Amino acid sequence: MPKSYNYLRWFEELNLSDIPLVGGKNASLGEMYRALGSEGVKVPNGFAITAEAYRYMLNEAGAWQGLHDVLHALNPDDVNDLARRARKAREIVYAAPLPEDLEQEILNGLSELQSQYDESLTVAVRSSATAEDLPTASFAGQQDTYLNIAGGPALLDACKRCFASLFTDRAIHYRIDQGFDHFKVSLSVGVMKMVRSDLAASGVMFTLDTESGFKDAVFITGAYGLGENVVQGAVDPDEFYVHKPTFKQGYRCVLRRVLGAKKIKMVYSEGRTREAIRNVVTAAEERLRYCISDEEVLMLADYAIKIENHYSTEAGYHKPMDIEWAKDGIDGQLYIVQARPETVISQRNAAVLENYRLDQPGELLVTGHAVGSKIASGKVHIINHVNELSSFKPGEVLVADMTTPDWEPVMKTAAAIVTNRGGRTCHAAIISRELGVPAVIGCDNATTALTQQTEVTVSCAEGDAGKVYSGLLKFTVDTTDLTQLEKPHTKIMLNLGNPELAFKICQLPNDGVGLARMEFIINEYIKAHPMALLHPERVQNSDERHRLEALTRGYAKPEDFFIEKLSEGVGTIAAAFYPKPVVVRLSDFKTNEYATLLGGSWFERDEANPMIGFRGASRYTHPDYAEAFALECRAMKRVREVMGLTNVILMIPFCRRIQEAEKVLAFMAEQGLKRGDQDLKIYVMCEIPNNVILIDEFSRYFDGFSIGSNDLTQLTLGVDRDSEIVADVFDERDAGVKAMIRMAVEGARRNGRHSGICGQAPSDFPEMAEYLVELGIDSISLNPDSVLKTTQHILAVEKRLEQKGRRPDSA
Repeated sequence: MPKSYNYLRWFEELNLSDIPLVGGKNASLGEMYRALGSEGVKVPNGFAITAEAYRYMLNEAGAWQGLHDVLHALNPDDVNDLARRARKAREIVYAAPLPEDLEQEILNGLSELQSQYDESLTVAVRSSATAEDLPTASFAGQQDTYLNIAGGPALLDACKRCFASLFTDRAIHYRIDQGFDHFKVSLSVGVMKMVRSDLAASGVMFTLDTESGFKDAVFITGAYGLGENVVQGAVDPDEFYVHKPTFKQGYRCVLRRVLGAKKIKMVYSEGRTREAIRNVVTAAEERLRYCISDEEVLMLADYAIKIENHYSTEAGYHKPMDIEWAKDGIDGQLYIVQARPETVISQRNAAVLENYRLDQPGELLVTGHAVGSKIASGKVHIINHVNELSSFKPGEVLVADMTTPDWEPVMKTAAAIVTNRGGRTCHAAIISRELGVPAVIGCDNATTALTQQTEVTVSCAEGDAGKVYSGLLKFTVDTTDLTQLEKPHTKIMLNLGNPELAFKICQLPNDGVGLARMEFIINEYIKAHPMALLHPERVQNSDERHRLEALTRGYAKPEDFFIEKLSEGVGTIAAAFYPKPVVVRLSDFKTNEYATLLGGSWFERDEANPMIGFRGASRYTHPDYAEAFALECRAMKRVREVMGLTNVILMIPFCRRIQEAEKVLAFMAEQGLKRGDQDLKIYVMCEIPNNVILIDEFSRYFDGFSIGSNDLTQLTLGVDRDSEIVADVFDERDAGVKAMIRMAVEGARRNGRHSGICGQAPSDFPEMAEYLVELGIDSISLNPDSVLKTTQHILAVEKRLEQKGRRPDSA
């Protein structure tokens, strides 16, 4: 820039070492503008009004003593006292006039910025504290931001308001909590080109998963209009995940997406009110669409990865980032408007695993997005207005429409937080994460469905869905120091069906997934029978047809919906454990289970004993189902070839005969899933006595065997495992069942094939796990809740075998 300034610095002049001069936010904007522009990361230009300008203004006004007097002997836990003193401090700062030379510099800076863009330019005015956005503390959202500021007078007023916002209730309380001296923290103001996201979309993204801390994903949220609604939690945004390792290998695919409600959007209020911005209702058609395209999601992921790489290189260690983005509705470009270190989940001790588990069922009252993975209980306290905060008692469950920074002193005393509005990057979510308090956000009806002073249990331990139950339910907390856990010789794998749990469960000690079940994904995310999606004309119930149409709205063809949802569900599990193997069992619904899916009753027969009927491999090439199985194959091909998740191993369930294996493998090859191509491995469930008897023959067709102890027990003992009257006969520990398992393990070893077990037995019975180790089985797949205990038992068995001079694999 041609002009020289005393109190202004242009972004191109700034870098991360300038935090004392311009605060964390402005230093970061300058760093990105200067260092990442050449890599394609777009940052709108602007300038920082330095912290020295803030001190200069207060010096000239003689305001320091008044501020000291107001803040002396402040009790931060007295909400009313804090609010009164904070308000007085802001009044003192706002009343201080801008010195004439400083005022002129600001106006000259605006003029230069207008000459770079155009005279009609509006700007965003953002606060940037000089102690802001440090690696272990974040001042984000504590000071004010002003959007769509037009002209010199409005800019000067916004700058003064930003200076005054150094003394918001939240900012004062946070500085006390973090041990910062109020008078050693100053404020810089950033003035930058306003990105016209009011005409498009904006949001927040993180270079890790905000709930689990999983570091191999970019998590992106977005909604229509200006970004304040997403940050404040006034809107339920769209969510997207992108897998970083496969992205870096050149694969370009959204891993997973969730459509948000996006009920309102923030836009300019030109000519209508005194406010520069306002909220309007989002059109119904817009709400049913994602706010940005897949290509834009992937471009944002590219920005995020480049930003994280740059900041990590500068720091000398991995530094996850919290980034704000905006799309300009005029030029169609995506811009980064802020980036700071993520300071909550990335600071967690990853070596200590804390697992919360609900021990009893309860009446479900409301659901929303889970923040964190804890469980808490207490009495409901509904707050409808900030004036009611003083009545809140520590240990209560805070219930509100949404929260703002003023609420934070009370939020830190809450047992849990529940809100009507907000997504997982809103104010309530960020603060509850920071405080380690479980929160269920975006419930829509929490303030009306819950009753004042009733006892509830808030659970965030059941996946992405947070739940509020009636009453004080019992729950358990297990804490494990993973540094003390040895790794057994036998591979320990996991059974998993719910993609929402994958990023958390993958942090357990494991060698991959031994059984990823498709059925959960089809039930929960697809909900419809695949043949009903392919042939809705055969569904004779008009209500069901309308529900099918609603389910697939926005997709070119209904089958595209099935393929996308199934591939994203499986892909999420595969990404969580990448590059470890993930064995995905193809669908194994029984006819009675398929019939319960939407439209399913028109495509399923009524069988007397579905357990041994039309299921597994026998369905796949049958005329009644082959079209649907082709969709499964297309989804799995997408996971491996489009998403790049080649760690996926496919597994055929309930394959009765060799001829059946030949037909299924030939059909899969026709769909582009040929065994051996691109290192594709195909396993078979070893769960029918014929699989064991003919294991040498089956070995010619499959790369591995996974023993399904439930069905193998059923068919060895001739007992229907769904029948209560003979339930006592069903026992995986029976000598005959154990003989079958032994022959399967020995047969797999004889043929150089992988042997594993994914049934319930080793999770339920320690003696079965011991027997399997003694046999020398290659892997044992366990339910997540039993993995730590069973692993320790397996280690003890292996040590005993070694003392006897036998290794597990030579048993």
